[in-house]
Amino acid sequence: MTIAALSFYLFAISALAGGLFTVVSRNPVHSVLWLILTFASAAGLFVLLGAEFLAMLLLIVYVGAVAVLFLFVVMMLDVDFAALKAEMAKYMPLALLIGLVLLMQLGIVFGEWQVSAGAEAARGAPAPEGVENTAALGLILYDQYFLLFQLAGLILLVAMMGAIMLTLRHRQNIKRQDVLAQMYRDPAKAMELHDVKPGQGL
Repeated sequence: MTIAALSFYLFAISALAGGLFTVVSRNPVHSVLWLILTFASAAGLFVLLGAEFLAMLLLIVYVGAVAVLFLFVVMMLDVDFAALKAEMAKYMPLALLIGLVLLMQLGIVFGEWQVSAGAEAARGAPAPEGVENTAALGLILYDQYFLLFQLAGLILLVAMMGAIMLTLRHRQNIKRQDVLAQMYRDPAKAMELHDVKPGQGL
């Protein structure tokens, strides 16, 4: 068995185990840690496929941001998970039925799976000779699909601005900071000295 095959089986088994324990773990903090293991294993599989950019993106975005955010939220919020699990127990039969339907659909898909004749050749075709995966992806995004890439960014920007405008509320009777008033204040008028006699207080 080669090193690549051994690495594939190691990453695949750890990804499956991490996904399983993410769902069945009783402690939510442990679930997030198993989720991080799943993301790291999936990143290793991407490296084996030659998609280094996707692997680093998975580690930076999902492990470095999303999973850590989940971990902070779970650890900082005082959530009664026992009550939540008691509520979830009522929907367990429906969840088992949906899971059974999904397993049947996966079985049908795997039963009808057919490998295309040109699949192996297409996997090595996208990157030109001597160009790494990340550089080839950059050439595609910023050369061939530059206009569509910028339009997608503008659409996301408009969506973000719309969400901010819809949720913005100007509440009354709130003391707000006035930066200019703080900068231009006169120290002689901002401070008042009192001659307090001993024993009398203010």
